[in-house]
Amino acid sequence: MDDPGRAAADAALTRVFREEAGHLTATLVRLLGDFDQAEDLVQDALLAALEHWPREGIPDRPGAWLLIAARRKAIDRWRREARYAGKLALLEQAGAPDAPPAEDDRLRLIFTCCHPALSREAQLALTLRAVCGLPTAAIARAFLTSEATVAQRIVRAKRKIVAAGIPFRVPTGPLLAARLDEVLAVLYLLFNEGYLASDGAAARPDLAEEAAWLAGLLHRLLPEEPEVLGLLALLRLHQARAAARFDAAGRLVLLRDQDRARWDHAAIAAASALIVEATQARRPGPYQVQAAIAACHAEAATWEATDWVQIFMLYHALYQHQPTPVVRLNRAIALHYVVGPAPALVEVEALAGALAQYHLYHATHAELLRALGRPDEARAADARALALTTNPAERALLAERLF
Repeated sequence: MDDPGRAAADAALTRVFREEAGHLTATLVRLLGDFDQAEDLVQDALLAALEHWPREGIPDRPGAWLLIAARRKAIDRWRREARYAGKLALLEQAGAPDAPPAEDDRLRLIFTCCHPALSREAQLALTLRAVCGLPTAAIARAFLTSEATVAQRIVRAKRKIVAAGIPFRVPTGPLLAARLDEVLAVLYLLFNEGYLASDGAAARPDLAEEAAWLAGLLHRLLPEEPEVLGLLALLRLHQARAAARFDAAGRLVLLRDQDRARWDHAAIAAASALIVEATQARRPGPYQVQAAIAACHAEAATWEATDWVQIFMLYHALYQHQPTPVVRLNRAIALHYVVGPAPALVEVEALAGALAQYHLYHATHAELLRALGRPDEARAADARALALTTNPAERALLAERLF
């Protein structure tokens, strides 16, 4: 097979594994009530697929093939152990995962992995492992930590699920909204880590892609939830301009300097349609507002054509949902382009205590000081921003301002 053909085959195999591994894990967790046993059987089934599919081709019903393989592996493992007879019977009765029930097992799995009783680090690790099927080593590389640390987080999370009696289900009624917020927060944090990494690599597109895929999966499973639509639109709008975010040398390109011809305008239009769809539910939320802000930027033909008044108003609306110093900082940036740097500086400097350790506060402060003809103070603010960030792309950009 030539290299392009092999690359296409590998990409197809990766897509099938990502889609089916989470589905099969969820089905087995439901049937067996045991994360470890379910994951072991999924890994056995995927290894069998890696042995057969490259030479035989991906089957028409890959989920059914994997479930059958998992059954066979379970029989091989458990046939001498009478205590597993009941679990084997459950596997024999299980239907193929090609026709998921209305409340998909994957949805149950996502909500279980993102239960608020687990730490955020554990939620991220368990979601990537159980729902996306990423190996522990890949998760460790993504978050620049040791494989042993990630493995320990996953083990502890599974134990806590058992010890706390966390049910494998989607909550209902008022509990759904609270738990959905937790799930959306995990996906957004995961995307942000991939979009502009906190350390090491400038960005990790694969991690951002996993988060966007999960948001798309969540939308398919909860199509009536406007905040799910909002998050999906927000992530896709960010992805639509990914090609212009770094130059050929890997340097970060600010939004105002990006080549907008390189943006994916079809994806922007499709994401904007999702925002319109979300607003029809008349249940506004922070992800819908953030998506609307991103759409204002993405739909502007030039930086100068940006509708800053609309963006300021949207940030004001976002502040009603999330009255945080970071949202107020972003509102002040919009204020700069609406009425000028002096009023914006007053607003920014009021946040000095709350955001003293936030590098983007100091970078924004520096921009406003430069606009007001105070270069020495601006350099000091940029130096403070440089000291507070570890992202190499951001550090390079700040260093250019200083030297």
